[in-house]
Amino acid sequence: MRNLRLLKSIRCLKLQGPGTPQCFSVRTDTGTVLIASEYSVTELDTRNRRVQVVNEVSLTVERYLPEDGGGTVVGIQDLPDQESVCVATATGDVILCNLNTNQLECVGSVDSGLSAMSWSPDQELVTLTTGQDTIIMMTKDFEPITEVGIHQDDFGEGKFITVGWGKKETQFHGSEGKHAAQRKTIPAMSWDDRRPRVTWRGDGQLFAVSAVCPLTGARKVRVWNRECVLQSTSETVNGLEQSLCWKPSGSLIAATQRHPNKHSVVFMEKNGLLHGDFTLPFGKEQVKVKELLWNSDSTVLAVWLEDMTPGEEVQLWTVGNYHWYLKQNLDFGSDPQRAPAYVSWDPERPLRLHLVTRGWASLNYDWGWSTDRSHGEDGNDNANVAVIDGDKVLVSTFRQCVVPPPLCAYDLQLPAPVNLVTFQHQRTNELAALTADGHISVYGQAFSIMTLTLTFYCALILCLCCRVAVDQEEPLALRLLLWLREDVFLGVGACTDGPSQSKMLILGPSEAQGPQPTLEIRSHVEVEGHVISMCHSSKTGTVALQLEDGQIRKFLWDSLKPSVVEWKDSAGCIINFPDPCVQTALFTIEEVASNVSSFVVYDDFLLLTTHSHTCRCFRLTTLTVKGLQVALAADGGQNDQNDETLRRVERGSRIVTVVPQDTRLILQMPRGNLETIHHRALVLAQLRKWLDSHKFREAFECMRKLRINLNLIYDHNPEVFLESVETFLRQLDSINHINLFLTELKEEDTTTTMYPCPVNTTGQSAPAACGKKVDIVCDALRCTMESIDQHKYCLSILTSHVKKTVPELEVALQKVHELRVNPPSAANAVSAEEALKYLLFLVNVNELYEHSLGTYDFDLVLMVAEKSQKDPKEYLPFLNMLKTLEPNYQRYTIDKHLKRYRKALHHLSKCGEEHFTEALNLVKDQRLYSEALGLYPTDSPQYKALSCAYAEYLVEQQQAEQAGLLLWRCGEATRALQAFVGSASWRNALCVAEQIPLPSDQLALLARDLAGTKLIELRRYTEAAILLERYAKDCEEAISALITGAVWEEALRLVYLYNRQDIIETNLKPALLEGKPPFSQKAMFTRHKTRLSVVRELKEKARLELLDEDVPDCPEAELYSEASSVMTGSHAGSKYSHSNSRISSRSSKNRRKAERKKLSLKEGTPLEDMALLHALAEIIHSEVHSLLKALVLFQFDGQAGRLQHAYGEALQMIEVALPEVWQEGLQQTQAPITGPNSTANSIMASFQQPRPSATQGQF
Repeated sequence: MRNLRLLKSIRCLKLQGPGTPQCFSVRTDTGTVLIASEYSVTELDTRNRRVQVVNEVSLTVERYLPEDGGGTVVGIQDLPDQESVCVATATGDVILCNLNTNQLECVGSVDSGLSAMSWSPDQELVTLTTGQDTIIMMTKDFEPITEVGIHQDDFGEGKFITVGWGKKETQFHGSEGKHAAQRKTIPAMSWDDRRPRVTWRGDGQLFAVSAVCPLTGARKVRVWNRECVLQSTSETVNGLEQSLCWKPSGSLIAATQRHPNKHSVVFMEKNGLLHGDFTLPFGKEQVKVKELLWNSDSTVLAVWLEDMTPGEEVQLWTVGNYHWYLKQNLDFGSDPQRAPAYVSWDPERPLRLHLVTRGWASLNYDWGWSTDRSHGEDGNDNANVAVIDGDKVLVSTFRQCVVPPPLCAYDLQLPAPVNLVTFQHQRTNELAALTADGHISVYGQAFSIMTLTLTFYCALILCLCCRVAVDQEEPLALRLLLWLREDVFLGVGACTDGPSQSKMLILGPSEAQGPQPTLEIRSHVEVEGHVISMCHSSKTGTVALQLEDGQIRKFLWDSLKPSVVEWKDSAGCIINFPDPCVQTALFTIEEVASNVSSFVVYDDFLLLTTHSHTCRCFRLTTLTVKGLQVALAADGGQNDQNDETLRRVERGSRIVTVVPQDTRLILQMPRGNLETIHHRALVLAQLRKWLDSHKFREAFECMRKLRINLNLIYDHNPEVFLESVETFLRQLDSINHINLFLTELKEEDTTTTMYPCPVNTTGQSAPAACGKKVDIVCDALRCTMESIDQHKYCLSILTSHVKKTVPELEVALQKVHELRVNPPSAANAVSAEEALKYLLFLVNVNELYEHSLGTYDFDLVLMVAEKSQKDPKEYLPFLNMLKTLEPNYQRYTIDKHLKRYRKALHHLSKCGEEHFTEALNLVKDQRLYSEALGLYPTDSPQYKALSCAYAEYLVEQQQAEQAGLLLWRCGEATRALQAFVGSASWRNALCVAEQIPLPSDQLALLARDLAGTKLIELRRYTEAAILLERYAKDCEEAISALITGAVWEEALRLVYLYNRQDIIETNLKPALLEGKPPFSQKAMFTRHKTRLSVVRELKEKARLELLDEDVPDCPEAELYSEASSVMTGSHAGSKYSHSNSRISSRSSKNRRKAERKKLSLKEGTPLEDMALLHALAEIIHSEVHSLLKALVLFQFDGQAGRLQHAYGEALQMIEVALPEVWQEGLQQTQAPITGPNSTANSIMASFQQPRPSATQGQF
């Protein structure tokens, strides 16, 4: 749906060459034009209006052409490799002209003369057609390869295979009837020049020749390969004309055919069969086609026409969706001197057209693709797109419907071919069309018919047709056109004199009265350079101009004296593009991205398609040059599924338009069909606008249609939603829609996961109240629905109960039961059967049956069971059995069946003493001791039995002290004493022993047993000494325990208390001298510290190797963790982590053993570094104060001094080593973040965290 727009035209008049131009060639290396006439070859520089004759070589001096001007040049070709030009004359000479020395060389001559010359696209071969209807093929060095006749009886190497189905005369001929087989061949037209036409395929492997058959007088097309071997011959085509051109892409050969009732451009395949056509917009024998010319990228077909009445035209056709559009019509009038003498496309620039007129005027046209769309941004704009098709403008209104081309919503018929279309910038649905005859037709809306269901928009009607008062000497005097206001047009024309190349024209209605309305030039401004595009902002009224070299200018058209000034940014810097752009739009211009294939600016968004087949949508308010470059550079790489700015599209897609105040984006595929997409960024932006303005219905319908998660309605702004719940319900006004919203609720905040809010939006994503989101929304909706109409919203209320985090199925079932017991009389109420049926839709029938059974309401249970697929034989016996039971025991049986053991115990406790044994077994099986103790009086035998059972359970769980307390309080003193002894709770044990009471001798044995077998093993020496001294009456054993525990001062106290100074010499002093405190183990500290450094280096090296390999879970990782202790944390090696997970489920003894194993100092274990840190901490925390005092007391000054000195050295060494051993942030960086909630990215991020600098630890 694109049109061809003229970007630049260069007109060079009065070249003053000799004779009449006959053919020309474009020099690709210099950009000049070689024009051959009947006298000479002239090289002209036509790139600006000041024509410069670069070179001129006469062909009459050496008699290659006659001096009387009767010679003819049949072909000219620039040869850049040889710095020469090859010229072929009708007399048979092939001349090579050196452009540097102007020397002429005849490289070949044909006596019968030449009728055509054509070089292959790679310029390796040249074909010549002679006057004897032969083809001569030569190399680029003009060495003959072969010569064959054009007219051959053989079909060629591609001859079709016949399967014996009869002759053509006997076959079916369709609507033409059997007389088509006997139809005679019609000879060529009388005006046919009878010359052969030669055209090459784009790859240079085949060429086609069209020549008049001497037998039938009709033209035939033959296809030859590169070796000049005939491949195929076309079928007989009556009315085939002289023009011939092979599409560079290689698919079709274009020619023209004159029918009895129409004139067509037909296409042939390389096998000579016809393959499609289109009709020229002319009557019978109205025009004759002189030439057909494909541009270099096969997108535009130029048709050079000569009117039977004086006048010539050049038409530009394009194809889309198998329909041919006439995009431009260049009418050169009836003056023979203005008629084209030769037409050619530029070989390098696909959309540049070169013409030379018979009056030696050169015309260069640069075209560009553009989509003519309306510019409105409100809901009244119909998203119009206008497509030029000859004298029609095809208008598509994408707001109402998406019509695939070539169809349209309506078409506008004009009296002449259309060259330009523009939409008004105020009433955006109105358009104006500039026709080839220099008139502007203005079309406006008449009215629209509104009905209850549809809105019918009338097609635009012609409001005004006025003549444009500009110079019409050449076609397309206006090449760009903007409709700024109702009576103001802005056009771009070419300057006829002066140094400027462009002229800005402000057009308005003429005040002079005339037979026809006229648009006159109110003012004009000359611009240095060619204006190739302009755009207008309807918000600011600014008009931006782009020059050919990429410069940006601002046109002040609305001032008293219009002028053109440089465009500057906020910093005062001039803004220019590095390269000219065909498509421009007015916004903050910063940079041009080479990866963009099309773009459009809508509201606050820049939408663009890229060559990597993506559609991007950026916010202009947050868009920066760097951000745009980074986004486009990463285009086509890893795609974040939550990135709302990116969407994949079909290869070659282009943007057609955006429907304003909607979410639709229209794309056109390369083959011409249309696709409508809803870009995520546009959808979310529109949804946020609707939600901010409390338009919940529009937002819900859009989200439901486009499958946007409905949680966004709440997550966008929770506080506002909770305040507008009633508005939300009344706007939706549909039970199904409310239920759909409730069923999609989940705890996830979609504004942070699925649909992250842009930086500049103000959406509130935090919950509006404490609690879970689903529960908050369900409760708010339920309360509001119950207050509005609980009967109308019955199903939605049930949904709000079921959807809660902990489903309230019992409440929902109770509401259904109430409906059954008391049927509502309201007209909009639902019955109990309907409610139950809906509830079964939400909840599994078996789960609902179990919950109904938990209500102890058998009527409700039967109602649910009847709606299920259960067999009555399955549930009726069970229900009948339950009905025979006592109520409490009945409920106990139901709760036990439903595995609600706490409720079952509660009901069973009310069933009497005869069921206590059953209750006790239930408590033991389900470990409900605490709940059971609260159900019986403390002085009851049941309470005592439960306490004993609970104590036995606590003993099994290694909680003997708690078991003893429980037994003591219920009067089981003997068993309590055993429990206290087992837990080394000596104070409670002695209290119970006194309460029993125990004899003194047994009490002493108890104290000795507690001290010797329990407390000393636990290194509780002071407590053991108390028992031995006070209860066992054994002071010597008490002193010995204190000496063993290094409690020197307490040991001395007992020695002197019981006058046992002999123990000082026998036990105390030897113990002082033999003591080796941990702090003196400097060698051990140094060894552990050195090993810790080695372990950390190995781990860091392994971490870097894993990052380099970029495979965090490679097979070698486990090997590292087991062999070298290179992985960090408790999850480093799979072997150890798996074993630890097994150990965690074993007994406490085994768990303590596993903990000790974790802190093993064995080299290579996964937690060796943690074990080394633990060992170093134990060394630091050693106690020496009491030992020093005892040594000084007994005059061991030497040992005390050495101990003091060693202690000082150890402290100094430890203080220096603190920053190295205990690094800051060690706990945070010691292990990678793993676990069930971890991801690959989070684990890799934990590995990649930089290690913090070492600082002194705190102790």
